[in-house]
Amino acid sequence: MKGFLEWFKASSKMKRWMFTILVGVILACYGLAEILVMKELSFLEVGKIIAIFVVGFTLIVLGIVFMQKRTLEILVEASDRRMEDKKNVNLKSLIFNKKVYSEGPNIVVIGGGSGLNTVLSGLKNYTSNLTAIVAVSDYGKEMSSARRELNLLPLEDIKESMIALSDHSEMLEKLLNTKFTRGRLENLSFDDIYFAAMRNISKDFSDAIEKSNQIFSIVGKVLPVTLDEMKICAELDNGMIVEEKDRISEVVSNKVTKINRVYIQPSNCKATNEVIEAIKKADSIIIGPGSLYTNVIPNLLVNGVAKAIKESKALKIYVSNIMTEPGQTDNYGVSDHIEAILEHAGQGIIDYCIYDTGEVVPEFIKKYNLEGADLVEQDIQKAKNKGIQLIQRNLSYIQGEFIRHNPDAVAAAIIDLICDDLKYQDRQNDPQYLMLKAKLDYEKKMKKIPKNKKAKEKREKNKEKGRQSKFISKYGKRIETIKNTDQIKKANMRIMQEADKLEESEREAFLKSIEEGKK
Repeated sequence: MKGFLEWFKASSKMKRWMFTILVGVILACYGLAEILVMKELSFLEVGKIIAIFVVGFTLIVLGIVFMQKRTLEILVEASDRRMEDKKNVNLKSLIFNKKVYSEGPNIVVIGGGSGLNTVLSGLKNYTSNLTAIVAVSDYGKEMSSARRELNLLPLEDIKESMIALSDHSEMLEKLLNTKFTRGRLENLSFDDIYFAAMRNISKDFSDAIEKSNQIFSIVGKVLPVTLDEMKICAELDNGMIVEEKDRISEVVSNKVTKINRVYIQPSNCKATNEVIEAIKKADSIIIGPGSLYTNVIPNLLVNGVAKAIKESKALKIYVSNIMTEPGQTDNYGVSDHIEAILEHAGQGIIDYCIYDTGEVVPEFIKKYNLEGADLVEQDIQKAKNKGIQLIQRNLSYIQGEFIRHNPDAVAAAIIDLICDDLKYQDRQNDPQYLMLKAKLDYEKKMKKIPKNKKAKEKREKNKEKGRQSKFISKYGKRIETIKNTDQIKKANMRIMQEADKLEESEREAFLKSIEEGKK
């Protein structure tokens, strides 16, 4: 009975066809009744009755046909939660999307943190053949006694990737992040207990993750880069060694010293066979965005990963960060990010770099400036000298008070590049290209993904300063003004604090000397 009542909901779009069938039955019955009841009928009356019967019968047939069609749409729609535009759902588009997803390109995404999840959530609208490769490394925080008792591996990035790829992301996020606050389970989350249980009923940890991909209705799959417990370490310019992932950002945040290199312990951590196989089969390999030294590079240091990427014939794409990270990538440009990856993993790891030229109102950057972060410099010419093709796209958008990568824009830029590569291979008549291109055009139309606008600058400026993004050229002076204003405020505050420590007569002389110095 409950299932039957579901048909009468507005979202089912069934009532209109039920009403059509009802009207058809009434008209058909009326026509039959007239023929059976009336003893004598004129030619005109017979024609009228036949017309009513035919109209009624036609309405019954149409109602049944469209009810069946809508039933199929509901079934297909229920099996694919990725359809966001429910108003324009039809059987043809649903079946087409299913075909696109199943025959989409094999894409491997390597990274960690929110940057990886952004790429995954955007790409799952184009293909089901997704593989997320993440490091099995937590943030070095002290393990609770409960976690130690369960002998849990650090699974933060794996959990977040599963949430991003799930058909029920919001519900899964609430479930896995539910924390227990009392008893022996205090400070444990549901995901800790779940993965501990899955490991007990599975052959090994990798098998537990694979089964979880199915249980959580994951689009594609999530793979740990290694089954060894890996520690991420950093060597700083001053010779200091930091052996905990979360402490790396803490130590360098004062900007006294910089990161010289990162490495993993043990150094002989071996990539799983599934990871190597996924890289070999990939049509495209995406690296980043994400924390350069703690999320992106460590995955490439695991034995076998960098070598497999270099030997792969897939498109190797690096998605650059929008903002720098305080202490870790201060004053870094696009070329510096690329150089850091190449220094750690070697040449041949990147073919293309997608970087942001989106416009963001400068006031949003103020929050980042106060924390020591800034926009990643668009030093395009230096990056080109490294033999890497650069693609500029409007990737940024505002989420609350934060500047983030737009999942739809990042995914569209990647798929656009894959389509161009298929076209270059003279495969523009292949079903994969045709379907992928049609899906890309549809997504751009429905979500209004910002199109790339070429910066209009004079040739003299290009030669002298190098090519700048539209955002920098338009808002550069405004950003500098905001930064200078904040610096002046901080400087004045320090002066007043120093003045408060002096005697009254000394204070006046001190402030007077400061004023004369400014003049």
